[in-house]
Amino acid sequence: MKLACSLATSLETPQHMRIAEELGYERAVCYDSPALYPDMWVQLCRAADITERIQLGSGVLIPSLRHPMVTASAIATLVAAIGPERVIVGVGSGFTGQLAMGRPPVPWAKVRRYVEVVRALLRGEQVEWDGAITRMIHPDERFAPARPITVRWAIAAEGPKGLQVARDLDAEVLRISSPVPGFARQSMMTVGTVLEEGEDPGSERVIDAAGHGAGQLLHWALEHGKLDELLPDGGGEWAAAYDAIPENVRHLAVHDRHLVEVNEVDRPFVTSELMAASGLGASAKQWQDRFAEFEANGCTTVSFQPAGRDIARELEAFAAAFHGR
Repeated sequence: MKLACSLATSLETPQHMRIAEELGYERAVCYDSPALYPDMWVQLCRAADITERIQLGSGVLIPSLRHPMVTASAIATLVAAIGPERVIVGVGSGFTGQLAMGRPPVPWAKVRRYVEVVRALLRGEQVEWDGAITRMIHPDERFAPARPITVRWAIAAEGPKGLQVARDLDAEVLRISSPVPGFARQSMMTVGTVLEEGEDPGSERVIDAAGHGAGQLLHWALEHGKLDELLPDGGGEWAAAYDAIPENVRHLAVHDRHLVEVNEVDRPFVTSELMAASGLGASAKQWQDRFAEFEANGCTTVSFQPAGRDIARELEAFAAAFHGR
């Protein structure tokens, strides 16, 4: 099983990717949510200039945000910098990237079509999109690598439709909940922090580093009607805090600081009890037990998403737990 990291893209992401490479991470990917983070492709190309081995890519890009030609050109630009073997392109339907802008996730049929079109463009083929014929016509290698351009692909999928798209495209599957059978390549994205000996999972350090995971759980449960599984009152008090915000801008409040830190509305509900119950604060041994379970169930890559004020510490502690298993 390989070690990777998934980063909520920031202006510091290139340096975090450099640190990850030094710590033995084999892959580093960026989140694609322009309402929250700086442009993913810009940061990846900056990271390309200061890394040598680590695989870089999207984790995951959202088809609705860019014309396929824009994505094909961005992929080609990264390939020109580091070579195709170091590039992975992860694609998803857009939980955060879409909802943070008040839009629903992209239908899976459109995700599949988008990937097929981008792949065809990278092969140098002529394609139709939005009623017009287009093709990569970059004249020579001063502008883009020669076609065909071949990179790895991955699909972020939790439900049956997304998993079928991953199978149909022969792509790696990216998971959050648990590994699934039937995939030769699958990555588990996980959040949390490695506790110091005797550290309270509800301490300020732990909440700074991993409280974003509790916020993610709350936001996911709200979207899927499962708040009663997380909060003792069924989530009524927490949801009511958002009900006071006008509906047309509520998504801005719900996704404020999503996957970065705990926002002001969520903070009173991110308790020591919730942090402990969700396993976001765990000892190195507890993390190692999870790694063994992931691997036994078919996971080939574990991808850690650090957060908080000390990303370097989080990357180092997680890598130490992983390599010590």
